[in-house]
Amino acid sequence: MISANNISLQFGKRVLFDEVNIKFVGGNCYGVIGANGAGKSTFLKILAGDQDPTRGNVTIDTGKRMAVLRQNHYEFDEVTVLDTVMMGHAKLWSIMKEKDAIYAKPDFSEADGIRSSELEGEFAEMNGWNAESDAAALLSGLGITEDDHGKLLKELSGNLKVRVLLAQAIFGNPDILILDEPTNDLDLKTVTWLEDFLLEFKNTVIVVSHDRHFLDTVCTHIVDIDFNAVKLYTGNYSFWYQSSQLALAQRSSANKKATEKKAELQEFIARFSANASKSRQATSRRKLLEKINVDDIQASTRRYPAIIYQQARTAGDQILHIENLTGSGNGAILFKNLELFVNKGEKIAFLSKDSQAVTALFQILVGEKKQDKGDFRFGQTITTAYLPSNNEKYFQSDENLVDWLRQFAAEENKDEVYIRGFLGKMLFSGEEVFKKCSVLSGGEKMRCMISRMMLAQGNLLILDEPTNHLDLESITAFNNALKDFPGTVLFTSHDHEFTQTVATRIVEISPNGFLDKLMTYDEYIESERVAEQKEALYA
Repeated sequence: MISANNISLQFGKRVLFDEVNIKFVGGNCYGVIGANGAGKSTFLKILAGDQDPTRGNVTIDTGKRMAVLRQNHYEFDEVTVLDTVMMGHAKLWSIMKEKDAIYAKPDFSEADGIRSSELEGEFAEMNGWNAESDAAALLSGLGITEDDHGKLLKELSGNLKVRVLLAQAIFGNPDILILDEPTNDLDLKTVTWLEDFLLEFKNTVIVVSHDRHFLDTVCTHIVDIDFNAVKLYTGNYSFWYQSSQLALAQRSSANKKATEKKAELQEFIARFSANASKSRQATSRRKLLEKINVDDIQASTRRYPAIIYQQARTAGDQILHIENLTGSGNGAILFKNLELFVNKGEKIAFLSKDSQAVTALFQILVGEKKQDKGDFRFGQTITTAYLPSNNEKYFQSDENLVDWLRQFAAEENKDEVYIRGFLGKMLFSGEEVFKKCSVLSGGEKMRCMISRMMLAQGNLLILDEPTNHLDLESITAFNNALKDFPGTVLFTSHDHEFTQTVATRIVEISPNGFLDKLMTYDEYIESERVAEQKEALYA
């Protein structure tokens, strides 16, 4: 067990949280949520001992081992991949190194013999003889082939380094596992592997993630950092979100009696518990919901952006026709011979093992990049609105947000009140609209780009990783806006829930061709799983 005891954290006059008292126990997975800047990652650093709180302390039960997923991609550059993973169990690694040093001595003494015997006993107790094979199995599960196990970590690409560091954190069955954004840069197959691993993991997990599907799959509890307080709720993210929204609606219905409100909440808990039994979560996790006290459910004080995409003009029947389109980057073919007829109102998710392929396709469609061959034609009524994955070039000036957004408005729509309305929808209010755009955070820049898209009022939206840098509230609002949008959407996203609830069609592109499937994301995943099983059966 790990406990936060009267933890407070303050920077100058700004209080992130105050007098936090939480116990994290074995067998549970705790998802830490909060708006950008609320202090989620900082709270994890305090729990991990990487940052001191202003007041209070963290205690861990005697003999318990903690492992942490850290995002330092360069710390182990000169270490082999396999050794990097085993270094995650610091005590075992120390024993291995001390053993090796003793056995390498040219003059092996009697004292060395006694010490090596002691080390061998500890080594055996820690299951050290299986360390290399266990580390190799973890790497393979995370999609790192055996050919890479002996390489130095610096020889791997950035997304593979993330997987090695994740393997390092979970190696050796730690008693407490702390994960900060573990699904970043992971593909679908690897995320599924991690979800299955954590579902079977018997110890304590504390995780920060913006992936709602991941939080729903693995979490038994939600730790909500909101308005200087840290509160613990039983259930996964969807339960927390839906119950808090129900409580918020109840708070505004003054005519309802307390008994009616309680009955409504109890019915909600029962319904959600029944639905949970159909998920991949274990039955024991479902039973947690049945023990919830109605009084524990509270309305969230979070603010959600008002993302509303409107079309200046309704599109005609001709949307987009792509013929034999091929694109490349850095001297290599990224996708080839793409043939696609986009129908009115479709919401197409583009997938690729190489994210640069989809980015290249979108850049070609909006005129930022030239195709190698092939052609494409938009219908005469089509106006596009584009959200790139990299928006740095849009924020090079020192303009304030009003002037920055004004440059994208039509002449008749440059009035400050009109412009501020779009910024306000994305939670920029008061003096915030006069911030210089060059000093914005990643999340603030993305909210500005969404304001720009709403202002454009296009009838065809092209979105390249739209959830990047957004907090859960903005992701939820964006998700709902796209579900309600009557126009056509082309997008790519690593967010499972986002893709599943928006996409009506899946297109996978690669250097070898493309797949075009009229189905939801979950149906696509299931079809891929069945195909892999058949391939393995006949291999």
